[in-house]
Amino acid sequence: MSDTDGKKPLGLGGKGGQVKQSFSHGRTKSVVVEKKRKRVVVPKPGAAGSTQPSSGATPRPDPARRPAGISDAEMERRLKALAAARSREIEDAAVRAADEQAREEDRQRRRDEAEAREREEREREEALRAKAQEEARAAAEAEIRKERKDAAEAEAAKPAAPTAPEAPLSERARPASTDARKAPKRPDDDRQARAKPREDAGRRSGKLTLKDALSGDGGRQRSMAAMKRKQERARQKAMGQSQSREKVVREVQLPETIVVQELANRMAERVADVVKSLMKMGVMATMNQSIDADTAELLIEEFGHKVVRVSDSDVEQVIHQVEDAPELLQPRPPIITIMGHVDHGKTSLLDALRKTNVVSGEAGGITQHIGAYQVKTESGAVLSFLDTPGHAAFTSMRARGANVTDIVVLVVAADDSVMPQTIEAINHAKAAKVPMIVAINKCDRPAADPNKVRTGLLQHEVVVEAMSGDVQDVEVSAVTGMGLDTLLEAIALQAEILELKANPDRSAMGAVIEAQLDIGRGPVATVLVQNGTLRQGDIFVVGEQWGKVRALVNDKGERVKEAGPSVPVEVLGLNGTPEAGDVLNVVETEAQAREIADYRQQAAKDKRAAAGAATTLEQLMAKAKADKDISELPVLLKADVQGSAEAIVQALEKIGNDEVRVRVLHYGVGAITDTDVGLAEASGAPIIGFNVRANASARQSANQKGVELRYYSIIYDLVDDIKAAASGLLSAEVRENFIGYAEIRDVFKVSGVGKVAGCLVTEGVARRSAGVRLLRDNVVIHEGTLKTLKRFKDEVKEVQSGQECGMAFENYEDVRVKDVIEIFEREEIERTLS
Repeated sequence: MSDTDGKKPLGLGGKGGQVKQSFSHGRTKSVVVEKKRKRVVVPKPGAAGSTQPSSGATPRPDPARRPAGISDAEMERRLKALAAARSREIEDAAVRAADEQAREEDRQRRRDEAEAREREEREREEALRAKAQEEARAAAEAEIRKERKDAAEAEAAKPAAPTAPEAPLSERARPASTDARKAPKRPDDDRQARAKPREDAGRRSGKLTLKDALSGDGGRQRSMAAMKRKQERARQKAMGQSQSREKVVREVQLPETIVVQELANRMAERVADVVKSLMKMGVMATMNQSIDADTAELLIEEFGHKVVRVSDSDVEQVIHQVEDAPELLQPRPPIITIMGHVDHGKTSLLDALRKTNVVSGEAGGITQHIGAYQVKTESGAVLSFLDTPGHAAFTSMRARGANVTDIVVLVVAADDSVMPQTIEAINHAKAAKVPMIVAINKCDRPAADPNKVRTGLLQHEVVVEAMSGDVQDVEVSAVTGMGLDTLLEAIALQAEILELKANPDRSAMGAVIEAQLDIGRGPVATVLVQNGTLRQGDIFVVGEQWGKVRALVNDKGERVKEAGPSVPVEVLGLNGTPEAGDVLNVVETEAQAREIADYRQQAAKDKRAAAGAATTLEQLMAKAKADKDISELPVLLKADVQGSAEAIVQALEKIGNDEVRVRVLHYGVGAITDTDVGLAEASGAPIIGFNVRANASARQSANQKGVELRYYSIIYDLVDDIKAAASGLLSAEVRENFIGYAEIRDVFKVSGVGKVAGCLVTEGVARRSAGVRLLRDNVVIHEGTLKTLKRFKDEVKEVQSGQECGMAFENYEDVRVKDVIEIFEREEIERTLS
């Protein structure tokens, strides 16, 4: 296009139109400029008539072709940008071409590898198939040769028969296949044909691909085992042998209930056959349904197997105790339990023996945990002590201490004599049938009277040696140390009489004295080993929990590798917090421990469900009605140790009467968590923390949800506060106080008011706010309130005795002359739980 056309030149990016330009392999094609309906073709660079320089150099702007209003610099900048865009496009095209070529090569390589693998697989399968066919053919030929040999021997044994003319030499020289085609079929030929493996023309060969599987052209290929079974059947059939299979009689373990499919698996029978037999017996059950043991026993006997009846409790047979031989027993330290009333100095006495100060760390100066310690006397004897609480709520702890002990030391204060928990401790010791030693403490006080203690014990059939009995008594003082050596000698003498022995070379067995959830260490149980030796790494089951001994810590806080009989240790490594009083048994494998724990958990769950369920509809309705009439105070309890939690729950359950009771929704050990707060919010219950605190998240959640958190360290305060809260649920007692009587002398009818009784107050006083009863012939016919009380024409609050007044009843007008009005006031009195 020349400049002489009389039209304005089209510059790059000008307003005259849109420039469309494309590149192919680095060479610029024609540029089509669209302006309205005219197409102007710009020639390629380097073409005839083009004024642009060749590629490789920046094009110089042509003043003749430069659009008006664009400077040389601007034109040069645009041309440079165009050249840079061209070069970038060329480079990108080259990179794309290289990438495409690399991808194509990679695809070709993968196709070659896949074809090679498929070819190798196909060749391997063909080789295996050919080998199997060759073996089958060889076996069939061997059988045929054997049969021909037998037939020849049988023919030789028969009498000679006329011989047929011998066949020509040419006929004898023919192949056997030709003879077989022309000769008539014989029985031997049938057996030979049956012995040969049948060739499956429709058998798939080669590797099964996804396309073949979806198209349905290919079928399942038989395995080598199936081919061998087929060859074996063909061989037995050719030899005329029977294929009867011998019945395998199995011992089938049969629990209380069993699923049909599991029963079939244990008998190694088809599930369909088992279901069919059940239907014949009249039991319609599918393979996933359970049947009882009696029905399953009939099925097992019908199929010809033996029944071995087992129960779920058989899993605990691995921990049954075995009597130890006398020569394996060795002497062990005695276990002594300190028992007595609260504040009689039990812990102080044990501190004096151990030369420690445990009592200073107890809240309120009273023991609220059960502790286990070991003391070594000057003579070298080792004694294991259990310190039990004396508060009334810790009955279960004292019972546990009496059950695991060898000797009970009954501590009685000389200035306080026999108290309720002293009597309870005596009963626990008698129930456990363990010997008792009476330690009369606080003999250093001026008001001490040991003889009063001895006399008080006589009422409970405890006769001490000072009164010609068989129970040792020692006067001691934990403060001055008086009589401590004598007490230790008495304990050693009693232990020597008992001849305590145990076998340390067996699996350990012990009792859980206390359990808690420790931050950082997890569930921790204080275990008193009673028999055997507990070692680090042992797998054990304790109650509904199980675990592996991760660490053993003695009473001094030192880590030990093992703990023998009568040694108290803290055990780490449990999967949960056990109950105090549970028995610990060491088992061989982790699977046994888990199975026993699962069985115990399920048994406890079933027991709780059975205890809380009503057996009949009448009982269910009666229980619902009784629960409706009783107000409940729900609480959540978290304590530091399991024993304290149990004791507090027992104390709280005793609070209440026929109208109100305390219900412990949940109790456990460890810190208060968000889960506890959520349960408390849903139940509208406060959370009680005994020697534990809520973590930061739980505190924030409790503040947001309005859940009350209460912390206690002394059981007295906890029980008193809960009792006060439960008393608030009691309905107030309403009392009626009669304040006056009035006699109706006349009845008036007042418009807008109704009937008004003209009365004379005969006794007491008549008040406007009081309640009234209308008596007719000394029979109450109405009870309500006054609508108005007037003296003359004035409304008054009260009228004194001997004065006349006018009364009108609220919503009642049937008043007559000589009726008596009884005036009374109600008073509400708050009740408290005793």
